[in-house]
Amino acid sequence: MPTHTDTIVAIATPPGQGAIGIVRLSGPAARDIGLGLFQSSRPDFSGFGAYRLHHGQLRDAAGNFIDEVLTAWMPGPRSFTGEDVLEFQCHGGAAVLRLVVEACLA
Repeated sequence: MPTHTDTIVAIATPPGQGAIGIVRLSGPAARDIGLGLFQSSRPDFSGFGAYRLHHGQLRDAAGNFIDEVLTAWMPGPRSFTGEDVLEFQCHGGAAVLRLVVEACLA
């Protein structure tokens, strides 16, 4: 059973075909996991601003490109779960979403 110290990751969009897929991280490590995978398209990026969209690339721990994404950081308690939440809004499709989840868990 999850506790308040767990960080979880899950696909937040329904299965099937779609242009956009969302992977959501929720918990105390959400922001750190996101910062470890996200490479901003802005050279002056210094971290996630709350309740703003950030454009960039998602890369796995080895630096391999996964997808071009929009990222939203929503610190708790003003989030969907009441916890710290980070969303990766990426291209739809099961393969891309699976890679994003796997990168978050690595």
